[in-house]
Amino acid sequence: CEKELDDDAESIITNQRYSYINSVVTKAVKKKAAKGSLSVSDKIDQIVTNRILALPIFAAVMFCIYAIAMGGWAISIGTMGTDWANDVLFGEMVPGLFDTILGALGVAEGGWLYGLIQDGIVAGVGAVLGFVPQMLVLFFLLAILEDVGYMARVAFIMDRIFRRFGLSGKSFIPMLVATGCGVPGIMASRTIEQDRDRKMTIMTTGFIPCGAKMPIIGLFAGAVFGDSPWVATSAFFIGIAAVVISGIMLKKFKAFAGEPAPFVMELPAYHAPSASNVLRATWERGWSFIKRAGTIILLSSIVLWFLMGYGVVDGALQAVEDNNSSLLAAIGSGVAVIFAPLGWVGDMAWKATTATFTGLIAKEEVVNFFGVAYHYAGEADLMEDASGIYAAIGADFGAMAAYSFMIFNLLCAPCFAAMGAIKREMNNAKWTLGAIGYMCGFAYVVSLIVFQLGGLATGEAVFGLGTVVALVLLAGILYLLFRKGYQGEESTRRLTSVAAAAQ
Repeated sequence: CEKELDDDAESIITNQRYSYINSVVTKAVKKKAAKGSLSVSDKIDQIVTNRILALPIFAAVMFCIYAIAMGGWAISIGTMGTDWANDVLFGEMVPGLFDTILGALGVAEGGWLYGLIQDGIVAGVGAVLGFVPQMLVLFFLLAILEDVGYMARVAFIMDRIFRRFGLSGKSFIPMLVATGCGVPGIMASRTIEQDRDRKMTIMTTGFIPCGAKMPIIGLFAGAVFGDSPWVATSAFFIGIAAVVISGIMLKKFKAFAGEPAPFVMELPAYHAPSASNVLRATWERGWSFIKRAGTIILLSSIVLWFLMGYGVVDGALQAVEDNNSSLLAAIGSGVAVIFAPLGWVGDMAWKATTATFTGLIAKEEVVNFFGVAYHYAGEADLMEDASGIYAAIGADFGAMAAYSFMIFNLLCAPCFAAMGAIKREMNNAKWTLGAIGYMCGFAYVVSLIVFQLGGLATGEAVFGLGTVVALVLLAGILYLLFRKGYQGEESTRRLTSVAAAAQ
């Protein structure tokens, strides 16, 4: 019956009930149609929630937002602000200020204290704070969409899609919250009544790019992809695709099988955005990002500076000029072999690996790490020109290797704070480890497929064992997507209800 009516069971039953109610009301009540009975909101919704047009419109809206916030065009005011912050504020003004202060205090250039402050703290924290303008523009535009009522329509649109793939439309609300921060997004999953839907939402909410992941996107979009807005837009929709694909695959297993919870919500009328609401939402999200730069990232910059500035030479611990000889390089190189199939090879392999692991502290740490690492690499002097980090990263990362790195860090385990939220919401150690393991495994598989198959087209990868493994994994995903799912007692009851409703 679902195939015949091209809809899911819950919607079929609901439509049958309303059709019957409408038929009774039509026979019992006669009224003249009022002129202009459709409100302005209703007329707009006929277009933006249309079955065919809804998704293309949503994709176009998100593209425009990312183009303004993180693109490389004349309208990309977020990128203009970030360029100024990197090149002028943290490239000249802040380092110059600290030079003056340190000179007045008698701290000589080239000493360990000078290096700690300028090369460690200023370079590391500045690399993260340089992306604040892009973040604020992005948060501002998203806050406008939420306040005018459009994001409520997106939840309605996504419910129609999610239900086809076994997810409840209620899952989109936590994912919407997670665009700001994954922690409240994961905590918002407690509003879902069914335990299996709630657990699946917790496992997939981390796939949505949060505010802390945006600097990673901005960094590689500028360094490798020429500030292309398509990179940032694709990152958002890769997150959505990961949620949908995971929903289809997980629903095939007994632990997640069953009908998703029904989703009912009132769509507010469109209205002009409130300046106070928009500015408050922008400030709260932006301030949360800045606070982490002043605490966690500040402390980690000091640790990274030491580990990348010192190494064991001739059996003695001493300062090193080349960070490829540092303590951190030795540690990272030992682990980097795991990520070689993802295209993380050469001198950049340990940097990409270490950046990924520091990202578990906070995703902003990834950019912080590159800010410190590439200053020491001698390939760019961030104190003279902060934009030089783009050239240094672009020289190390090919297009597919960069995209593979970006995808892995977007989809893998979230930061420690979000992991703590997963533990609290799951309230079970096995489920917590399973959720984190699934995210890391899924991220690795997707990144491997992207590099190995995409790299064949760009010339970064050659056909070999890695390509064969990528094809096998792709076939495995397709099998999980299209194989017959678990059929339990609930499925039998559902089909009986559909048949009864259709009679």
